[in-house]
Order: sequence, then structure tokens, then C-alpha cells
Amino acid sequence: MNAVWSFWSRPYLASRKTIWCSEKQHLLSWILSLEQAGKFFEKTVLFTDDHGARMLVDGLRLQFDCVSTALNGLDHYDQKWWALGKIHTYASQKEPFIHIDNDAFLWKPLPIDSDTPLFAQNPDYFTVGASYYMPEQVESLMQKFNGWLPKEWAWYRTSGLPQRAESCGIFGGSNTEFINHYAKQAFETVEHKANANLWAILNDRVERNILVEQYLLSACIEYHKNHSDGWNRPIEVSYLFDSLDDAFDPLKAEEAGYTHLVADAKKNKSLAEDIEQRVRTDYPEAYENCLRYRARD
Repeated sequence: MNAVWSFWSRPYLASRKTIWCSEKQHLLSWILSLEQAGKFFEKTVLFTDDHGARMLVDGLRLQFDCVSTALNGLDHYDQKWWALGKIHTYASQKEPFIHIDNDAFLWKPLPIDSDTPLFAQNPDYFTVGASYYMPEQVESLMQKFNGWLPKEWAWYRTSGLPQRAESCGIFGGSNTEFINHYAKQAFETVEHKANANLWAILNDRVERNILVEQYLLSACIEYHKNHSDGWNRPIEVSYLFDSLDDAFDPLKAEEAGYTHLVADAKKNKSLAEDIEQRVRTDYPEAYENCLRYRARD
């Protein structure tokens, strides 16, 4: 099974830099994420664009087994769609894989193998109307502008099933046929001409990215588990944690051997110092590469 990362630099350069305590911490997180996961996977792969390759490979000298600049193909997309770099990467996989966010660190092997159909960090159950997931806001605009939603989304919302999204700090599996289908539906949701007005006026407080990446993924899983559409492999998702609360529990995270710097954790100066100390101690050559790159940049 391959370990895969993605970095679409345009959203990062435009606005996503500010989610980190510093640029140095961002770079050190890449070192730690790759070096730790590289202990447990046969092959490490980076999907990025030209600028990302100059930063991470030429500048930081990260040693991925394979590097693709296929994310140059996203240049015409709105930078607000930062998750498209990940989704494009999901769609490009033909072999069993796990995509790892660069703010996620593995201290132990994941409980997966090349036969695991689908795997994610944890299910994220929520109550519609009382959560940062706001599918109802998108649907309201869809009705107003006669927009388009995938059949999986529409069915899931009326199915009576508990609503959830998949937390994708880590995500992948062996059922790449299904993952490619889900990713295609995500891009269609973004690109469909009937939705152009919707995305143009959607309030920024509605986080479109987690809906298209994480909520639509759950909708696709549940729809195709309940409909006979001729898939060749099972559509069953396994998790590292049973819930979001478990993922945030320090004892359970330590037991799983997994750290994910979610949201404001990336701005935590104490955590930034911990990451720097870990990289300086465990990966001194990579640490020096980071210092040289920062001095030159």
C-alpha cells in the first residue's frame, strides 16, 4: 500500500498560510509527516504543482519515492476550493493507498492492509442545522438557483440514516474504483454549470470544502452500500477511531500512534516547539535542510 500526500500551493499561498503558527512549522510538519509514515509504507508519493515541487522537493529536499506535478491542472479553479488538491489526488490512484495530510503524524503502523476497502480517520456524526456541516445551506441555494447535486447526496439527506462525514486526516483503501467515482462526483458538484451562481454567492461561513470532500464521501458510501450498482469490491469503511471525540482523546490517540493537528492546533506555539524539537532530534539532516531553505527563501 502506498502512502500519498498532496500539496496544491495556490490556496496555501493565497490564504492558507495563516492557519499555521509559522512557515517554519509548516515545513517541519512536512518532514515529520513523511519521515514517520515512510517507516510503515512501501512507497511514498507526492502530488503537487510546480511551485510545490520547488518548495518541498528542490528546497526542503524531501525524499519521496515518486513526485507528480499533476496539480498544475487545477490552476483554473477558485483558490477557495483548497480540498480539490486532495480530491484530485484521490482520483488519480490506481493502487491501494492512504492519503495522509501533512499535519498528520504516524507513530505506529495503521491497522490496514492492501485488502482494506476504505479507511478514514473517524466518522463525524452531526445534527443538521446544529453543526459546522451545513448541507441545508447549500441545498437551499440549490433550490433557488435550480442547481445540481449528486444522487448520492440527495438520497442520503432523505434516507433517515444518521448524518455523518468522514474525517480525512487519513483516507484511502484498496477500492480505488469507488474512490475514483466519489472523486468524480465531487468535481462534478464543483464544476456543474448549474451551480456556478451558487458557489459565487455562498457565504464563507459555510465551509464548502468539508461538504464536498467529507460529507459527500459519506453519502456515496451509504448510497452504494444500499444500492446494487455492480461494484467489484466491497464498499465498507473502517476507521482508526470510532468517533471524533475518540480522535481528540490524548490517551486513545497515543494508543493508536497518531497525531493530527486539527484546526487551531496548527497555531499552538507549544506544539510548534514540540514538532521542531522532534525533527531536530530525530531527523537532524532534514532539519538542517529546512534551516538552509528558510535562509535562502
